[in-house]
Parts: sequence; C-alpha cells; structure tokens
Amino acid sequence: LGASGDDFAAMASHLTLGSNLQARYIFPHAPMRAISVNGGMQMPAWYDLDIVGFERKVNLADLQVSSHQVMALIDAQLAEGIPSERIILAGFSQGGAVAYEVLFHYPHTLAGVMAMSTYIANPEAIAQAQNKQTPVWLSHGSEDNVVPMALGRRAQEQLQQAGFEPSFSEYQMGHSVCPSQLKDIQAFLNRCLA
Repeated sequence: LGASGDDFAAMASHLTLGSNLQARYIFPHAPMRAISVNGGMQMPAWYDLDIVGFERKVNLADLQVSSHQVMALIDAQLAEGIPSERIILAGFSQGGAVAYEVLFHYPHTLAGVMAMSTYIANPEAIAQAQNKQTPVWLSHGSEDNVVPMALGRRAQEQLQQAGFEPSFSEYQMGHSVCPSQLKDIQAFLNRCLA
C-alpha cells in the first residue's frame, strides 16, 4: 500500500545465490486506486481495504484481479521456459497477501513463497489450495504497528491448519525489512532453488 516495486528492487543486489544458481527478479507495481482506509486517497495498492479494529476488510474482487496479474507474470516466465518449480513469490504487506492468494489458486507447483509483514486477506481460499508442499516462509516485525505481528502469527496458524508447513521468523523492527531478514531471504532462496 503506497509502495512501488522499485522500492524493493535494490534488495536484489544484496542477495547472493549459490554459484550454480541464476535468478531473474521481477518487481511488479500495484495500480493506483482509491483506498477506503485513507479516506479514498489514490495510491498504489493491490486492493482496497478498510481497517476495523484488528480486522482488515478487503475488496476481494481487487485481490483476485491482482492475483491474476501475478499469475500472468508467472505464466510469462513459463512461456520463456522457466519451470514453475523454479519460481519463488515474495510479497511485503499487501504484496504478501497477493502472494498468498496466488499460492492458494495457482494450478502449478511453485518453488516457494515468502510472505513478509502480511496476513491472509482471503482465508476462505486456503481450503482450495492444492500445492500444500510449497515451502512458505513468513517473517514479521515484532514492533509492526501497520500490520500487527499477531496477524502474521494467525496466518501461520491458518496455513498449518490447512496442511501447510510454514516457517516463521520474527525480527525486532516495525513495518519494514532489516539486514538480518535479508540474510534469511537469501537463505530461503538458496534452499528452495538448490
């Protein structure tokens, strides 16, 4: 919400993959849309939402459109000869919620999903998930006041109840990414692509 794919592109230069691994990083941009929680202000967002207490009221139609856009990006990589089992999705905040939605609906196995400082926006979709063997790594800041860490822990529980085996890392930070998290991102990439 309010961020651009360019905001995370610089991270890729800090990631070192094993000598036999190659990577192509794609950082999509969320479209501009009116956001209810911000009084209808136009900003980059994968979906409209409103926040009522601890709960997020998500525009599921927006979420589905965004997840289909990401699936189209994956399909374009498949068309270039990259197998889905070599593709890892990563998403931060709203991008993480979109990554979950793709995980639950995409018909092909992915190499992994990294969900950072996020929550499951459409918990009903978990029951439809077919690729429960996909490695899923959740990470969250213990001081996150935008998406409280309790929502990340709830996502972990929801995934476990559905048959996934997610791992969870906690960092002493707010709604951001920190250097120790970058090391763990690098380790997850190397593990999933080895």
